[in-house]
Amino acid sequence: MAACPALGPFVQPHRLAGDTIDFSDPVAVLTLNRALLKLHYGIAHWDLPPGYLCPPIPSRADYLHTVADLLAADGPPRRPTVRVLDIGTGANGIYPLLGTQIYGWHFVGTDVDPAAIDAARRNVAANPALAGKIEYRLQPSPREIFANVVQPDESFALSLCNPPFHASAEEAAAGTLRKLRNLGGKSSSRPTLNFGGRSHELWCEGGEVAFVRRLITESATRPQLCTWFTTLVSKRASLPALHRALTQVRPTDVRTFALFAGQKQSRVLAWTFRR
Repeated sequence: MAACPALGPFVQPHRLAGDTIDFSDPVAVLTLNRALLKLHYGIAHWDLPPGYLCPPIPSRADYLHTVADLLAADGPPRRPTVRVLDIGTGANGIYPLLGTQIYGWHFVGTDVDPAAIDAARRNVAANPALAGKIEYRLQPSPREIFANVVQPDESFALSLCNPPFHASAEEAAAGTLRKLRNLGGKSSSRPTLNFGGRSHELWCEGGEVAFVRRLITESATRPQLCTWFTTLVSKRASLPALHRALTQVRPTDVRTFALFAGQKQSRVLAWTFRR
């Protein structure tokens, strides 16, 4: 709490041991994230517009550590600066913020939402140490991933993606209710999202399978764009369909990694066309 005194009012004794916060309270979660970013990653100023996705910092850092190990296994990068493409960076811009501070990587973040891009840019501008390390680009077409935002001669060591996991607004709302029940929050037919999220951040037609299939298809049209294309996959049941999609585009290597955050398990799916 010394790093972020504003967190103090939200801290309460845990029923078993130590202290905790009410994770069903979106203001408490936002304040905790600010404290974590300041204390552990040197991000002194971070804010979100109301209603946008407030990411769980530890699990986002785990994704970065996983793909950093993937890069390290390939040996030192050809360039002294590792460049990373963050697809759907969101208003929080969390992967560029963490990746620059943990690993010194440089980022290009893309998003279809102008307000999200503006918010992410404001957070970079508010932290002078990030100057020149992060660039945000607006994707004008929701149906495109690489077109419009990536130049023909650009290349990256990695792409990251946190896709919309749900297939409909109803499915997203049901998932939020389950999460609130697990956290011990108040049940409601119209829940307040503790981690927030605009519709395009939470769901798309076909859910994560459809989105990642599109990412896989586009990666095959630009196989040299990234050394490793990677994405989060929330549901284990999504993996067979995604592995079948990868088989069709014939990457040279495919990896799947498990991530654990509390009771939640997620996965990182990674593929490359490099030989």
